[in-house]
Amino acid sequence: MTMQRAVLIRHYGGAHAAELAEVAAPSAGPGQVLVRVGAAGMNAIDWKVREGRVRDAFPLQLPAVLGIELAGVVEAVGPGVSRWRVGDRVMGPLGGFGAYADAVVVNESHLSRTPEALNDVQAAALPVATVAAWQSLHHAGPIRAGQRILIHGAAGALGGYAVQYAKQAGAEVVATAAAAHVDYVRSLGADRVIDDRAQRFEDTLRDIQLVLDYVGGEVLDRSWPVLSDTGVIVGTSSPEILARTPAGRRGLWFMHQPDPALLERLAARVVDGSLQSNVSEVVGFQDIPAAIERKRVGSHAGKTVVDFSR
Repeated sequence: MTMQRAVLIRHYGGAHAAELAEVAAPSAGPGQVLVRVGAAGMNAIDWKVREGRVRDAFPLQLPAVLGIELAGVVEAVGPGVSRWRVGDRVMGPLGGFGAYADAVVVNESHLSRTPEALNDVQAAALPVATVAAWQSLHHAGPIRAGQRILIHGAAGALGGYAVQYAKQAGAEVVATAAAAHVDYVRSLGADRVIDDRAQRFEDTLRDIQLVLDYVGGEVLDRSWPVLSDTGVIVGTSSPEILARTPAGRRGLWFMHQPDPALLERLAARVVDGSLQSNVSEVVGFQDIPAAIERKRVGSHAGKTVVDFSR
């Protein structure tokens, strides 16, 4: 049996629950592609899954390999696969977990072709955040010019793309971010950026028509008063948002769905410079458990990517 490196959890817990391990190398089944991973994107869902915070929304059979997006090279194709050949460079979300391993089986329909202008580290930053930001921004309906939008967690990968999409659509964009990232978020196009540790956003904002909540927790609860009468909060970090929506208010839970065609269009915009992608930290495979914990306790701008060659 061929073995390979992986980062997995055997039980839910803190920093030490994510561990380096060896697991059996997979093989591609019908409609599947075996991808040799060159790089993988890191997301907040990693530490939330590790701690068991989202076990109801994302039930897992333990032990489970973490990681939800990757870029790499097709190493083998299963029966019935027609879109990909061995040697193709691809990127995409898994539609589940398991990207933190040397080789990963992915449904062929989830993958997009990696632009020649992007290396694997650059490409691995894109599959989830670019598409999820677009989908969540439009989840409650089309964006209109002049619409007042509040984006929480605007310095993160999701928030950074959402700020750009919303501003390019003509919306008035207000964002919250840590003090260290205010200038960065402003550079993405936000009209106003609030350091929420210095100023409570709910004390100054009203008549917001759409809130994108990429933070969750008490930030969600504090956001209801800023809504206009017809406003809506779209949440990605609080699966229980429907139960926490006050009477007379509208809250929607959003979950990312793979969309390879949309990913390719957005990746082309990164290549042509009309969409800014910020890879702020690149770590090696051995550093994945520690980087997951840093993601939990720190405030980061942009995306952390794992370079499997390190």
